[in-house]
Amino acid sequence: MNCVDVERSNGVLVAALNRGTINALNTALIAELERILKEVREDPEIDGLVLTSANDKFFSIGFALPELYPLRRDEFADFFRGFNHLCLTLYTLPKPTVTALTGHATAGGCILALCTDYRLAAAGNSRMGINESQLGVPVTYLAYRVLADLVGTRHARDAMYSGILYSPDDALAIGMIDKVVAAHRIRAASVAKAKDLASTSRQAFAADKGFRVQATYEAVIAGLEEEESAFIDQWYAPEARELLGRALDKFQPRP
Repeated sequence: MNCVDVERSNGVLVAALNRGTINALNTALIAELERILKEVREDPEIDGLVLTSANDKFFSIGFALPELYPLRRDEFADFFRGFNHLCLTLYTLPKPTVTALTGHATAGGCILALCTDYRLAAAGNSRMGINESQLGVPVTYLAYRVLADLVGTRHARDAMYSGILYSPDDALAIGMIDKVVAAHRIRAASVAKAKDLASTSRQAFAADKGFRVQATYEAVIAGLEEEESAFIDQWYAPEARELLGRALDKFQPRP
């Protein structure tokens, strides 16, 4: 079963996460997104990408804890490395990328949104943030670097340490998103933004984007293996297991 609804709108590929209401990230969803990014990169008829949700409650809650919590270390390591690869692929995609946030984007879901060029959020009561600290695990270095580039080190520090979940207006005020849009207009506005970015020279855009992302990409790649190992160690640390177990109860009550 597909986890993503795909359509083309005015030359832009719109990929809407459709894995239940919360769009929790698992191996299948990550693999499907990787295939979509490959299509966007290689198809000359596609000008850009809009990443969104098929519902108005969640963009993505982040990692699918009911599936990931019980995994053996080597199995979780495969998932986590796949997630990081997806984020880096999205971050460096040489075509315009826009996230249309129709609902909550937390933890890994927020990280995915941060890896696009622009983020538009629907007006309303949704929340966005990197709240991994509340689960006893660190944010990824990529998430920190990308967020710090957007909002500055002070706001990135606060977001990372406290796990604040920002309203659309608060996220806009610090630079985490680029625009708040009426919910019924957000998909069309996001397609228009991606199309506008692609309206001049595709080669020039790719070069400019390469300049923008190069330093962060190189810094992340240089320490990625060590960082992944440290994250996986912490995922299986007793304190994190307890906090993750409590979070798991919110997904699906245990007997």
